[in-house]
Amino acid sequence: MRIESAVTSISWIPSEAVQGVTKIPFEMGLAHYDDPPPDHVESLEALQAADRFRFANQLTAWIEVVDGHIVGHGQAGGGQIGSTTITLGGRGMTFAAVAFPDKRPAPVVGDGWVRFTQTCGGRTGVPAPRRVNRPPFVQIAAPLAWTTLTLTLRADGTWTHELTGASPFPRHWVYDRDQNLNQKTGLVDFKSWYQRAFGSHTPWGDEDSPALVTEVETALERELSARIMRGGVKPRIQTVKQGATLVNQGDVGTDMYLLLDGVLSVEVDGVSVANVGPGAVLGERALLEGGRRTATLRALTACKAAAANGAEVAPEILSELAEGHRREGAQAG
Repeated sequence: MRIESAVTSISWIPSEAVQGVTKIPFEMGLAHYDDPPPDHVESLEALQAADRFRFANQLTAWIEVVDGHIVGHGQAGGGQIGSTTITLGGRGMTFAAVAFPDKRPAPVVGDGWVRFTQTCGGRTGVPAPRRVNRPPFVQIAAPLAWTTLTLTLRADGTWTHELTGASPFPRHWVYDRDQNLNQKTGLVDFKSWYQRAFGSHTPWGDEDSPALVTEVETALERELSARIMRGGVKPRIQTVKQGATLVNQGDVGTDMYLLLDGVLSVEVDGVSVANVGPGAVLGERALLEGGRRTATLRALTACKAAAANGAEVAPEILSELAEGHRREGAQAG
Protein backbone atom coordinates (compact mmCIF):
# COMPACT_ATOMS: atom_id res chain seq x y z
CA MET A 1 0.00 0.00 0.00
CA ARG A 2 1.32 3.43 -0.93
CA ILE A 3 0.64 6.33 1.43
CA GLU A 4 1.14 9.82 -0.02
CA SER A 5 0.81 13.33 1.34
CA ALA A 6 2.01 16.88 0.72
CA VAL A 7 2.49 20.27 2.37
CA THR A 8 2.94 23.66 0.72
CA SER A 9 3.99 27.08 1.98
CA ILE A 10 3.36 30.40 0.23
CA SER A 11 5.35 33.50 1.18
CA TRP A 12 3.84 36.94 0.50
CA ILE A 13 4.09 40.57 1.63
CA PRO A 14 1.01 41.81 3.53
CA SER A 15 0.13 45.47 3.84
CA GLU A 16 1.84 47.39 6.66
CA ALA A 17 4.63 44.77 6.80
CA VAL A 18 7.51 46.90 5.48
CA GLN A 19 9.29 49.42 7.71
CA GLY A 20 11.59 52.40 7.34
CA VAL A 21 12.81 53.98 4.12
CA THR A 22 12.20 50.75 2.21
CA LYS A 23 8.48 51.45 2.67
CA ILE A 24 8.67 54.51 0.41
CA PRO A 25 8.38 52.61 -2.91
CA PHE A 26 5.25 50.88 -1.59
CA GLU A 27 3.66 54.16 -0.48
CA MET A 28 4.46 55.79 -3.82
CA GLY A 29 2.92 52.94 -5.78
CA LEU A 30 6.25 51.91 -7.30
CA ALA A 31 6.16 48.53 -5.58
CA HIS A 32 3.16 46.62 -4.30
CA TYR A 33 2.06 44.64 -1.31
CA ASP A 34 0.40 41.30 -2.06
CA ASP A 35 -3.25 40.42 -1.74
CA PRO A 36 -3.73 37.50 0.66
CA PRO A 37 -3.40 34.15 -1.10
CA PRO A 38 -6.59 32.11 -1.50
CA ASP A 39 -7.93 29.75 1.17
CA HIS A 40 -7.62 26.92 -1.34
CA VAL A 41 -4.91 26.69 -3.98
CA GLU A 42 -6.05 25.33 -7.32
CA SER A 43 -2.73 25.91 -9.08
CA LEU A 44 0.58 27.23 -7.78
CA GLU A 45 1.62 27.92 -11.36
CA ALA A 46 -1.41 30.16 -11.92
CA LEU A 47 -0.67 32.11 -8.72
CA GLN A 48 2.93 32.50 -9.78
CA ALA A 49 1.95 33.76 -13.23
CA ALA A 50 -0.38 36.31 -11.59
CA ASP A 51 2.45 37.62 -9.35
CA ARG A 52 0.54 36.53 -6.21
CA PHE A 53 3.47 35.34 -4.12
CA ARG A 54 7.20 35.86 -3.63
CA PHE A 55 8.21 32.26 -2.91
CA ALA A 56 6.51 28.88 -2.62
CA ASN A 57 7.76 25.60 -1.15
CA GLN A 58 5.95 22.37 -2.01
CA LEU A 59 6.99 19.09 -0.43
CA THR A 60 5.39 15.81 -1.55
CA ALA A 61 6.33 12.40 -0.18
CA TRP A 62 5.29 8.74 -0.15
CA ILE A 63 5.95 5.53 1.72
CA GLU A 64 5.28 1.95 0.63
CA VAL A 65 3.83 -0.29 3.36
CA VAL A 66 3.69 -4.09 3.29
CA ASP A 67 2.21 -6.04 6.23
CA GLY A 68 2.50 -2.95 8.41
CA HIS A 69 6.17 -2.38 7.61
CA ILE A 70 7.65 0.45 5.54
CA VAL A 71 9.58 -1.07 2.63
CA GLY A 72 10.19 2.04 0.54
CA HIS A 73 9.91 5.82 0.53
CA GLY A 74 10.58 8.87 -1.61
CA GLN A 75 9.95 12.58 -1.94
CA ALA A 76 9.56 15.20 -4.64
CA GLY A 77 8.54 18.84 -5.07
CA GLY A 78 10.67 21.92 -4.65
CA GLY A 79 10.64 25.68 -4.61
CA GLN A 80 8.87 28.09 -6.93
CA ILE A 81 10.21 31.60 -7.23
CA GLY A 82 8.22 34.77 -7.78
CA SER A 83 9.26 38.21 -8.93
CA THR A 84 9.07 41.86 -7.91
CA THR A 85 7.46 44.41 -10.23
CA ILE A 86 8.47 48.09 -9.94
CA THR A 87 6.37 50.73 -11.73
CA LEU A 88 8.16 53.82 -13.08
CA GLY A 89 6.57 56.38 -15.37
CA GLY A 90 3.58 54.16 -15.93
CA ARG A 91 5.75 51.30 -17.10
CA GLY A 92 6.42 48.15 -15.14
CA MET A 93 9.83 46.57 -14.69
CA THR A 94 9.98 43.04 -13.34
CA PHE A 95 12.96 41.81 -11.34
CA ALA A 96 13.20 38.04 -11.05
CA ALA A 97 14.09 36.68 -7.65
CA VAL A 98 17.11 34.37 -7.41
CA ALA A 99 16.34 30.86 -6.25
CA PHE A 100 18.90 29.13 -4.04
CA PRO A 101 19.36 25.35 -4.29
CA ASP A 102 16.64 23.44 -2.48
CA LYS A 103 17.94 21.81 0.71
CA ARG A 104 16.63 18.27 1.06
CA PRO A 105 18.43 16.22 3.72
CA ALA A 106 18.10 12.45 3.77
CA PRO A 107 14.75 11.34 5.23
CA VAL A 108 14.79 10.18 8.84
CA VAL A 109 13.41 6.64 9.17
CA GLY A 110 11.92 5.52 12.47
CA ASP A 111 9.87 2.61 13.74
CA GLY A 112 6.78 2.83 11.53
CA TRP A 113 7.39 6.36 10.23
CA VAL A 114 9.51 8.43 7.87
CA ARG A 115 10.16 12.17 8.24
CA PHE A 116 10.95 14.30 5.19
CA THR A 117 12.36 17.86 5.29
CA GLN A 118 12.77 20.50 2.60
CA THR A 119 14.02 24.10 2.63
CA CYS A 120 13.29 26.39 -0.33
CA GLY A 121 13.78 30.09 -0.98
CA GLY A 122 16.28 32.57 -2.28
CA ARG A 123 17.14 36.21 -2.77
CA THR A 124 14.27 38.64 -3.27
CA GLY A 125 13.86 40.44 -6.56
CA VAL A 126 15.14 43.99 -6.01
CA PRO A 127 18.61 44.64 -4.51
CA ALA A 128 18.66 46.89 -1.45
CA PRO A 129 21.49 48.71 0.37
CA ARG A 130 22.54 47.57 3.85
CA ARG A 131 25.36 48.48 6.20
CA VAL A 132 28.20 46.02 6.78
CA ASN A 133 31.22 46.04 9.12
CA ARG A 134 33.89 46.17 6.44
CA PRO A 135 34.76 48.48 3.53
CA PRO A 136 32.95 49.81 1.60
CA PHE A 137 30.53 49.52 4.59
CA VAL A 138 27.52 49.34 2.27
CA GLN A 139 26.48 46.24 0.36
CA ILE A 140 23.89 46.20 -2.41
CA ALA A 141 22.14 42.86 -2.06
CA ALA A 142 18.63 41.71 -1.21
CA PRO A 143 18.10 39.59 1.92
CA LEU A 144 17.06 35.93 1.66
CA ALA A 145 13.59 34.53 2.32
CA TRP A 146 12.79 30.86 2.90
CA THR A 147 10.66 28.22 4.59
CA THR A 148 11.58 24.80 5.97
CA LEU A 149 8.79 22.22 5.82
CA THR A 150 8.65 18.82 7.53
CA LEU A 151 6.27 16.01 6.54
CA THR A 152 5.96 12.78 8.55
CA LEU A 153 4.24 9.72 7.07
CA ARG A 154 3.31 6.72 9.22
CA ALA A 155 2.67 3.07 8.39
CA ASP A 156 -0.81 3.30 9.94
CA GLY A 157 -1.84 5.72 7.16
CA THR A 158 -1.63 8.97 9.14
CA TRP A 159 0.61 11.95 8.50
CA THR A 160 1.51 15.31 10.02
CA HIS A 161 3.24 18.41 8.69
CA GLU A 162 5.08 21.29 10.31
CA LEU A 163 6.65 24.62 9.41
CA THR A 164 9.90 24.01 11.28
CA GLY A 165 11.73 27.12 10.15
CA ALA A 166 11.20 30.32 8.17
CA SER A 167 12.74 33.69 7.46
CA PRO A 168 11.38 36.47 9.73
CA PHE A 169 9.92 38.15 6.63
CA PRO A 170 7.60 38.01 4.71
CA ARG A 171 4.40 36.28 5.87
CA HIS A 172 4.27 32.51 5.33
CA TRP A 173 1.03 30.53 4.92
CA VAL A 174 0.93 26.73 5.09
CA TYR A 175 -1.44 24.49 3.12
CA ASP A 176 -2.29 20.84 3.79
CA ARG A 177 -2.23 17.97 1.30
CA ASP A 178 -5.60 19.07 -0.12
CA GLN A 179 -4.15 22.55 -0.69
CA ASN A 180 -6.37 24.12 1.99
CA LEU A 181 -4.99 26.87 4.23
CA ASN A 182 -3.99 25.23 7.49
CA GLN A 183 -1.50 27.42 9.40
CA LYS A 184 0.28 30.76 9.17
CA THR A 185 3.23 32.48 10.78
CA GLY A 186 2.22 34.81 13.56
CA LEU A 187 4.92 37.47 13.43
CA VAL A 188 6.66 39.40 10.65
CA ASP A 189 9.97 40.92 11.77
CA PHE A 190 11.07 43.11 8.86
CA LYS A 191 13.90 44.85 10.74
CA SER A 192 15.58 41.61 11.81
CA TRP A 193 15.18 40.12 8.34
CA TYR A 194 16.49 43.21 6.55
CA GLN A 195 19.58 43.39 8.75
CA ARG A 196 20.47 39.73 9.23
CA ALA A 197 19.03 37.42 6.55
CA PHE A 198 22.33 37.04 4.69
CA GLY A 199 25.11 34.47 4.43
CA SER A 200 25.62 32.43 7.59
CA HIS A 201 22.30 33.60 9.07
CA THR A 202 20.31 31.47 6.61
CA PRO A 203 19.80 27.74 6.03
CA TRP A 204 22.43 27.90 3.28
CA GLY A 205 24.84 28.99 5.98
CA ASP A 206 23.50 26.26 8.30
CA GLU A 207 21.38 28.59 10.45
CA ASP A 208 17.58 28.50 10.32
CA SER A 209 15.06 30.67 12.17
CA PRO A 210 12.27 29.06 14.21
CA ALA A 211 8.77 29.91 13.02
CA LEU A 212 6.01 31.17 15.32
CA VAL A 213 2.99 29.34 13.89
CA THR A 214 -0.68 30.04 14.60
CA GLU A 215 -3.90 28.40 13.49
CA VAL A 216 -5.95 30.04 10.76
CA GLU A 217 -8.91 32.30 11.39
CA THR A 218 -12.45 31.59 10.16
CA ALA A 219 -13.70 32.30 6.64
CA LEU A 220 -15.96 35.02 8.08
CA GLU A 221 -12.95 36.72 9.67
CA ARG A 222 -11.13 36.69 6.35
CA GLU A 223 -14.16 38.30 4.70
CA LEU A 224 -14.29 40.99 7.39
CA SER A 225 -10.54 41.52 7.07
CA ALA A 226 -10.99 42.53 3.45
CA ARG A 227 -13.77 44.97 4.43
CA ILE A 228 -11.68 46.55 7.16
CA MET A 229 -8.54 47.01 5.06
CA ARG A 230 -10.22 47.86 1.75
CA GLY A 231 -13.36 49.69 2.87
CA GLY A 232 -14.16 53.34 2.34
CA VAL A 233 -12.60 54.55 5.61
CA LYS A 234 -8.96 53.68 6.23
CA PRO A 235 -8.58 51.98 9.60
CA ARG A 236 -6.34 53.31 12.33
CA ILE A 237 -3.19 51.25 12.78
CA GLN A 238 -2.21 50.61 16.39
CA THR A 239 0.94 49.00 17.73
CA VAL A 240 1.09 47.14 21.02
CA LYS A 241 4.32 46.30 22.83
CA GLN A 242 4.90 42.79 24.09
CA GLY A 243 3.14 42.39 27.43
CA ALA A 244 0.87 45.43 26.97
CA THR A 245 -2.88 45.25 26.33
CA LEU A 246 -4.91 46.25 23.30
CA VAL A 247 -8.15 46.37 25.33
CA ASN A 248 -8.99 45.55 28.93
CA GLN A 249 -11.95 43.61 30.24
CA GLY A 250 -14.64 46.00 31.47
CA ASP A 251 -13.53 48.96 29.36
CA VAL A 252 -16.07 50.76 27.16
CA GLY A 253 -15.37 50.43 23.45
CA THR A 254 -16.99 50.64 20.03
CA ASP A 255 -14.08 49.61 17.81
CA MET A 256 -13.42 46.25 16.24
CA TYR A 257 -9.86 45.10 15.64
CA LEU A 258 -8.14 43.17 12.88
CA LEU A 259 -4.88 41.68 14.12
CA LEU A 260 -2.34 42.36 11.37
CA ASP A 261 0.74 40.91 13.02
CA GLY A 262 1.73 39.18 16.23
CA VAL A 263 -0.04 36.96 18.75
CA LEU A 264 -2.61 38.09 21.33
CA SER A 265 -3.76 36.24 24.44
CA VAL A 266 -7.51 36.42 25.10
CA GLU A 267 -7.95 36.64 28.89
CA VAL A 268 -11.24 36.36 30.78
CA ASP A 269 -11.14 37.15 34.51
CA GLY A 270 -7.36 36.94 34.41
CA VAL A 271 -7.26 33.50 32.76
CA SER A 272 -6.03 33.01 29.19
CA VAL A 273 -8.69 31.17 27.17
CA ALA A 274 -7.09 31.37 23.70
CA ASN A 275 -4.23 32.73 21.66
CA VAL A 276 -5.00 34.35 18.31
CA GLY A 277 -2.76 35.30 15.40
CA PRO A 278 -2.83 37.48 12.28
CA GLY A 279 -6.19 37.67 10.56
CA ALA A 280 -8.25 37.38 13.75
CA VAL A 281 -11.10 39.90 14.05
CA LEU A 282 -11.83 40.85 17.66
CA GLY A 283 -13.95 43.15 19.78
CA GLU A 284 -17.41 42.23 18.50
CA ARG A 285 -18.85 41.12 21.85
CA ALA A 286 -18.66 44.61 23.33
CA LEU A 287 -20.87 45.83 20.48
CA LEU A 288 -23.42 43.13 21.18
CA GLU A 289 -23.41 43.21 24.98
CA GLY A 290 -23.69 46.74 26.28
CA GLY A 291 -20.51 48.30 24.96
CA ARG A 292 -18.08 46.88 27.52
CA ARG A 293 -15.16 44.62 26.71
CA THR A 294 -15.72 41.05 27.86
CA ALA A 295 -12.04 40.07 27.69
CA THR A 296 -8.56 41.51 27.91
CA LEU A 297 -6.39 41.24 24.79
CA ARG A 298 -2.74 41.01 25.84
CA ALA A 299 0.21 41.02 23.42
CA LEU A 300 2.33 37.87 23.70
CA THR A 301 4.59 39.39 21.04
CA ALA A 302 4.82 42.87 19.62
CA CYS A 303 1.53 43.32 17.74
CA LYS A 304 -0.01 45.53 15.10
CA ALA A 305 -3.78 45.89 14.76
CA ALA A 306 -6.19 47.83 12.56
CA ALA A 307 -9.06 49.51 14.43
CA ALA A 308 -12.38 50.02 12.63
CA ASN A 309 -15.81 51.33 13.61
CA GLY A 310 -17.89 48.31 14.59
CA ALA A 311 -21.12 50.19 13.87
CA GLU A 312 -20.45 49.68 10.16
CA VAL A 313 -20.86 45.88 10.50
CA ALA A 314 -24.35 44.36 10.46
CA PRO A 315 -25.51 42.93 13.84
CA GLU A 316 -26.18 39.49 12.36
CA ILE A 317 -22.57 39.30 11.16
CA LEU A 318 -21.33 40.36 14.60
CA SER A 319 -23.48 37.63 16.18
CA GLU A 320 -22.10 34.98 13.83
CA LEU A 321 -18.56 36.12 14.51
CA ALA A 322 -19.13 36.08 18.29
CA GLU A 323 -20.59 32.57 18.18
CA GLY A 324 -17.48 31.32 16.39
CA HIS A 325 -15.32 32.86 19.14
CA ARG A 326 -16.92 31.00 22.02
CA ARG A 327 -14.32 28.68 23.54
CA GLU A 328 -15.47 26.45 26.41
CA GLY A 329 -17.96 29.08 27.49
CA ALA A 330 -15.44 31.91 27.50
CA GLN A 331 -16.50 35.11 25.77
CA ALA A 332 -13.73 36.56 23.64
CA GLY A 333 -13.43 40.36 23.90
